[in-house]
Amino acid sequence: MIKFKVDSPEQTEKLGEELAPDLKAGDVILLDGDLGAGKTTFTKGLGKGFGIKRNIKSPTFTIIREYKNGRLPLYHMDVYRLEEGGADELGLNEYFNGDGVSVVEWSKFAEDELPDDYLRIKFTRNDELGDNDRTIEMTASGDHFNAILKSGDLNLGR
Repeated sequence: MIKFKVDSPEQTEKLGEELAPDLKAGDVILLDGDLGAGKTTFTKGLGKGFGIKRNIKSPTFTIIREYKNGRLPLYHMDVYRLEEGGADELGLNEYFNGDGVSVVEWSKFAEDELPDDYLRIKFTRNDELGDNDRTIEMTASGDHFNAILKSGDLNLGR
């Protein structure tokens, strides 16, 4: 696991942008954290790193947004509304084993559908330190993601 402290949405976005070059088709990124913690901001950075020009928006009401005009397709999922079940009916495995990178917000509501290899990113708000202060923890499952975290490529531009 590695941790980052950020104090602006721009730093959160930059971290996503720095991760993008290390990702490949079939990668799954799980984003956990409260509302407003930075999950979609991070995903905007991934999209920027892939060269996606479209504005990346939260998929809260659509569940899955597809962005196919970058180096890799980006499949941005918000499965919060599946709290009562139904993830198995979405065909998530087709995305997870497909030609792009899948980003899953609120992944606990689709636990049974998740692959064994993924990168889990937890966003924690530190409101006592400032409105935009966050701790971002990345935990790898699988050799590919462990190698990414050990590479030292993620440094917020430092």
